Amino acid sequence: MAVASENGHRPASRRLTGIILIGLILAVIVLAAFVSMRRSQVPVRVGHADRETITSSIATNGRIEALNNFEAHAPTATTVKSIYVQQGDWVKPGKLLLQLEDANARLQASRAEAQIKGAEADVNAVQNGGTKEEVLTTRNALLKAEADRDAAQRNLQAMQRLAQNGAASQGEVRAAQDQFRIAEANVHLLQQKLGGRYSSQEVGHVQAQQSEAQASLAAAQQLLKESNVIAPHEGMVYSQPVRQGAFVNPGDLLVQVADLHKVRLRAFVDEPEIGRLLQGQRVEVTWDALPGRVWDCTLASLPTAVVQRGTRMVGEVTCIIDNSDLKLLPNTNVTVAVVTARQENALTVPREAVHLDANGQYVFQVVNGELKRRDVQTSVSNLTRVAVTSGLSDNAVLALGATNMRSLSDGMLVKVVNP
Repeated sequence: MAVASENGHRPASRRLTGIILIGLILAVIVLAAFVSMRRSQVPVRVGHADRETITSSIATNGRIEALNNFEAHAPTATTVKSIYVQQGDWVKPGKLLLQLEDANARLQASRAEAQIKGAEADVNAVQNGGTKEEVLTTRNALLKAEADRDAAQRNLQAMQRLAQNGAASQGEVRAAQDQFRIAEANVHLLQQKLGGRYSSQEVGHVQAQQSEAQASLAAAQQLLKESNVIAPHEGMVYSQPVRQGAFVNPGDLLVQVADLHKVRLRAFVDEPEIGRLLQGQRVEVTWDALPGRVWDCTLASLPTAVVQRGTRMVGEVTCIIDNSDLKLLPNTNVTVAVVTARQENALTVPREAVHLDANGQYVFQVVNGELKRRDVQTSVSNLTRVAVTSGLSDNAVLALGATNMRSLSDGMLVKVVNP
C-alpha cells in the first residue's frame, strides 16, 4: 500500500511542474512580445499647434542719429577758454556755448587788415600811375613839357617863314625841327607815365596781393567766429567731450546740440532682403540697454545703392522715431525688425514640424502613438514658427524628429520623449 501511494504522488507532481513550465514559457513570450513592441516604437520630440500672433520680419542692426544735428569742431590747435553750458542743458538759439582762446586769431585779423590797407594803396597807385606825390610831380612836369613843346613849335614856324625870305638857313630850320620833335616826345612820355606807367603783369601782381590779403582777413574773421561757439537752434547739449582749459587739436569735437524728441534710425539691410522692403512698412526697434522696450516707426526711405559695411553688402534705410521721453540716445547701436507680414490669432506650428515633398507641404501628427501625415497650407512664418491656414486642428501634437535619427514616415509607431 505504501508503494502505490508513492507512485500516485509522482504523476501529480509532474503535472504541476508542467503547468509551471508552461506558465513560464507564456510569460517569456508575453515579455518578449512586449519588449519587441516597445523596441518598435521610435522615440520622437514633439511640438504643438497653438494660436498666437505671428510676425514675419527682416532682422538687422541699426544706429540712432540726431535730427537737425549741430556740432562744432576746433578750427585750429588752441585751448578751451570758457564753457557756459553743461551736458544735458536745453539751450535756445543764439546761446553762447563755449569760447576758444582766440589771441592768435585776433593777431591774424590785425595783420590781414594791415595787408589789405597796403594792398589797396598799391592798387590805387598802379591804377592812377603812381602815388599821389608821384602823380602831382608827373603832372607838373607834363605842363612844363607841353609849354616847351608849344614854344618849340612856334620857333619852328618862325624859322620856316624866315627861310622863305632867305633870312634863315636850312640848318637853322632843321635845328628848330629837331628841338620840336624832342619836346613833343617828352610830352608823349609823360602822358604815358600818367596813364600807363605800370605793365599788365605789375597790375595783376598788386591785385593778387590785394585778393590774398582779403582772403587772409576773411579766414581770420571766420576763425574768430568759430572760436565763439553759438547754438544755431533750440536743442539739448547731448555731447560735450571737452573741459575748460583743455588743449584741442584741429577737428576735435567740441559740442553737439540737437532736439532729441525725434531721432533718426539708420538701419542696414542685407542685399538678399532688400527686395522685401516697402516704404511705410512697420519697423520695431529694441535696445539692449532697455530690455523689453520697443520703439515703433515706419520706413521713410528705401536703399538707393548697395554698399559694403564690414563684411556685409547692405542697403541703408531710415525712419523717424518718436523719442518723447528722450530714452533713445544718439550714436547707440540698436536691433531692428522690419515687419513684412503679421497675422493675428494664427494657428502656428514649429518650423521644424513642416516638411515638403512633390505633393506639397505636410506635417506628422501624433495620434495614439502613431504618426499620421497631414497635408497643410502655410502663410506667414518667422525664425521658429509657421502659420498653418488649413489641414490641421488646434492643439495638434506634431512630431519634430526622431531622437535616434530615424526618418519619420506615415504610420510609424512612436513614443513621445518630451512632454
